[in-house]
Amino acid sequence: MNRRLFFQTAMAAGVSVATTTSQPLRAALSPPAASGRPGLFTPLTLRGVTLRNRIAMSPMCQYSSEDGFANQWHFAHHAARAIGGAGLLLAEATAVTPAGRITPNCLGIWKDEHVAALRPWTEFVQQHGAVPGIQLAHAGVKASRHRPFHPTPNAFVPLDAGGWLPVGPSAKRYGSDGPVPHALTIAEIEAIRDQFVAAAQRALAAGFRVIELHFAHGYLGHSFLSPLMNERQDEYGGGFDQRVKFLIDTARAVRKAMPDTVPLFVRLSCTDWVEGGWRIEDSVEATRRIAQEGVDLIDCSSGGASRKAEIPVGPGYQVPLAERIRRETGVPTGAVGLITDPQQADAIIADGRADLVLLGRELLRDPHWPHRAWAALKPDVPAPIAREYAWALPETRR
Repeated sequence: MNRRLFFQTAMAAGVSVATTTSQPLRAALSPPAASGRPGLFTPLTLRGVTLRNRIAMSPMCQYSSEDGFANQWHFAHHAARAIGGAGLLLAEATAVTPAGRITPNCLGIWKDEHVAALRPWTEFVQQHGAVPGIQLAHAGVKASRHRPFHPTPNAFVPLDAGGWLPVGPSAKRYGSDGPVPHALTIAEIEAIRDQFVAAAQRALAAGFRVIELHFAHGYLGHSFLSPLMNERQDEYGGGFDQRVKFLIDTARAVRKAMPDTVPLFVRLSCTDWVEGGWRIEDSVEATRRIAQEGVDLIDCSSGGASRKAEIPVGPGYQVPLAERIRRETGVPTGAVGLITDPQQADAIIADGRADLVLLGRELLRDPHWPHRAWAALKPDVPAPIAREYAWALPETRR
């Protein structure tokens, strides 16, 4: 994307252009945790949970399950990053119903039998100082797709080959292939809300200590919010108040089913990056409303409602979204998106732009990124690395 289009796109989405373009440089130049402000390695307490640092692993689909069950791959994926020092590990988008999977290989938590397979990984993560969290999700109109490393990646799985009919707020496809989704009835919407509640209860039984609801990236929750995807004209569609109903109802119901000690996050696509779509202003108002229902942190992502979106991708490009929601609502936020440098991440926290940074691909490249960041920033706290490794490394040996 050229510079002019970058400015136009960011301004159309209601994002401060000066903030978007200048902050990555400021982050690189800012001293860590200057003037006693919290930094990347300051603990974060939300309700009854304290994270050892402000580094979280963003939910990343592994597409490696059978019938929704966790397996040794999932254990290894989380164990490596717990040993590597992250404060919070959020499990991938985990389907609350079989029809809520993106692919037939997605993780699930729609039945009680899934719980036992999840416990070994949550126990190991906690034993090594990290907090296990889970993202509960329903893929909506983007369901029944082949996984990215299938011979026909992301193509619709035919109904006669194990696929299923996608559902959404409206009978409207996201892509050009596959059947037209089924428009959910009000009774079906309420049933899915209840499936989120049941999934949250199973997640708690499995040992997860943070619950996140996935209302981003064009999946079911986001598709109710975005006027680009929601064409209903009833209590769940039309104006803003109607489009946020499924979000508010689900957050309220899940919160009531959880202990007061367990934090509840919501991941939002804070802007669709398309004129006439969901805007940052909408996310600010939605945050105010769900905070009243007991939501503790907004995980600030963007996009996913339209293939026409022009997203100004660059280092920290979504940080202004987290900053604006935090500033205008007082609700803690998480920043995600091309955060790769320790000084950049530390400055996001120290400058008060977000309360948590979420890393995705960077933690795939380097599970020990938190330890590398600790060595670069030299905070006055112990290294976030397993003692089985720490004794052997000169920078952490006491």
